[in-house]
Amino acid sequence: MTIIMLGPPGAGKGTQAEILSAKLGVTTLSTGNILRTAIAEKRPVGLDAKKYMDKGELVPDEVIIGIIKDFLAGHDLGKGCILDGVPRNINQAKMLDEMGVAIDAAVSLEVSDSEIEQRMGGRRSCLKCGASYHVKANPPAKEGVCDKCGGELTIREDDKPETVRQRLAVYHKQTEPIIGFYAEKGKLITVDGTAGVEETAEKLVKALEMIQ
Repeated sequence: MTIIMLGPPGAGKGTQAEILSAKLGVTTLSTGNILRTAIAEKRPVGLDAKKYMDKGELVPDEVIIGIIKDFLAGHDLGKGCILDGVPRNINQAKMLDEMGVAIDAAVSLEVSDSEIEQRMGGRRSCLKCGASYHVKANPPAKEGVCDKCGGELTIREDDKPETVRQRLAVYHKQTEPIIGFYAEKGKLITVDGTAGVEETAEKLVKALEMIQ
């Protein structure tokens, strides 16, 4: 099975991908890692992408999708894979389809904007050791102080309210349309992402097992 994970930033896509990878025995493929591999192996598609990267330009959609297709064709992934980081927009989703990269399931974790803002706004990171906390879900013993090293806890730039709202706006404009694209193809699996991690994972596994 080839699976993609959809949902707003902070919905838990990475966490669920790891759990699904272990439970279903499928490989998680990062677009960034695939790109670096293609460049390191001096594959034509990788060298094509490198031309744009060396100029500090964004790699065009058709080059990114070409790299994904090339990688999937050249590697035996056994039971399948979870694509991480692609497609990022409706154009990439259509290109995957046109290039013959079959997506068996598009998993959408449904979480409201207000919940995302609360989740990400409550995250704290230690300036010294990088340990992560959450003011509600995983608070430190002493407010603002790391349990592990006593360092100061701070809010990352990515988690500041104005940044979160901007990321959500980009998601709704560029990525959310992909949900409708896969719904029309009968490939969409929608799961409430506000449930607990294990509960959400169980629902996802059951849904995916039904289409295998």
